[in-house]
Amino acid sequence: MITLVVFFGLLLLGLPIVGVILAGAIAFLASNDLAVLYDSIPIQIYGALEINSLLAIPLFMLVGEVMNKAGLTQRLVAVAEVLVGGLKGGLAYANLFTNAMAASILGSAVAQIGVMSKVMIPEMERKGYDRAFSGAVTVSAGLLGPIIPPSMLMIIYGVVAVQPIGPLFIAGILPGVLIVAALALVIFLWGVFGGGLPSGAGRALGSRGRILFEGLVPALIPLVVIVGIMAGVMTPTESGAVASIIALVLGFIYRELKLRDLGPIFLAVALSTATITGLIAAASVLSWALAFQGVPDLLVEFMSGLTTSPFLFLLLVIAMLLVLGMFLESISVLIVVVPLLMPVVTGLGIDPIHFGVVCTVATVIGLVTPPVGPGLYIAMVAADIRMGRLFKATVPFLFAVIVCLVLIAALPALSTWLPQVTMG
Repeated sequence: MITLVVFFGLLLLGLPIVGVILAGAIAFLASNDLAVLYDSIPIQIYGALEINSLLAIPLFMLVGEVMNKAGLTQRLVAVAEVLVGGLKGGLAYANLFTNAMAASILGSAVAQIGVMSKVMIPEMERKGYDRAFSGAVTVSAGLLGPIIPPSMLMIIYGVVAVQPIGPLFIAGILPGVLIVAALALVIFLWGVFGGGLPSGAGRALGSRGRILFEGLVPALIPLVVIVGIMAGVMTPTESGAVASIIALVLGFIYRELKLRDLGPIFLAVALSTATITGLIAAASVLSWALAFQGVPDLLVEFMSGLTTSPFLFLLLVIAMLLVLGMFLESISVLIVVVPLLMPVVTGLGIDPIHFGVVCTVATVIGLVTPPVGPGLYIAMVAADIRMGRLFKATVPFLFAVIVCLVLIAALPALSTWLPQVTMG
């Protein structure tokens, strides 16, 4: 109880989540007369960060930062407009498909929503789309970032759950495609029953070939990552290094990346990496303290008493993650909760790769749910719209993603089939 009071008290006071988790771990040790273990905390922190897989985090962050600076998003928007811009509501579909393509490079939902909000919301409004609808499409499609590979959340899950990152990357492909299809269906139904959508406008034939070539060249990056991992010629970390080199080369070829830009890019990557690794280190101390007192065993016993059905257990986990995601950042939720639940997952015979996909989708939904919902705040600023109106427009898209999540939980093959076929 003392631990919970300390945890939520410091959280409400606005202390950074790293400090909250670490203080919670110290309070737990103190309240259980385990102060003698304080000297072991630095060892636990060092051990949590001495993992080769963590090297993939700054590498894929570097890819996203470089491609943002190199004008990738604008090129992908142009490609999507060529492919679907002539349809009724074409710009909405272009927004969705641009997010799907960008997700395979940026890998971060917050970064993706931020970039796409600046690019797409003003353009959609200029073309006659409702402002709230434009924000809703952008926010909900931004959720694809952590699902379609390469995914930052998948890397973090792989580290905290001690699972191979390569299969986790591949496992996100089919669920990502399913969610894209569901969101496209919502756009279509909005056009039919929601007051209609503006007519599309195609591009001139003479410019299509150039736009497709310039815009699809960046697709080499996720292609190299996925094919390299599937073929077994690169580890996820090595693929991140190769993808970073390709991104840098493309940035200079496009002449939108200058040498003077590298300093701020590297600084942004370093700060983001420090934040994530700090969370992992603090959470490892908390997990270690809880495990020392047998809390995971108690959790296994409690959850087993509730249900022995893997599907019902996954539904309980989804409900818990959705609630936690309303108040905590998705990475924090994943880092704290997953180590505690893994013994239950093993006991119920749930495939940990499948569990990783379910957890990733469930935690990322919190980005667009009040009261925290950082994705909503980003779009609110870009669209100059109140949260209530934006969230109301987002609800149909959110419902579609949750339906997909339940379907993914019910059908493990959606997550496990492709990694088994491609990686054995």
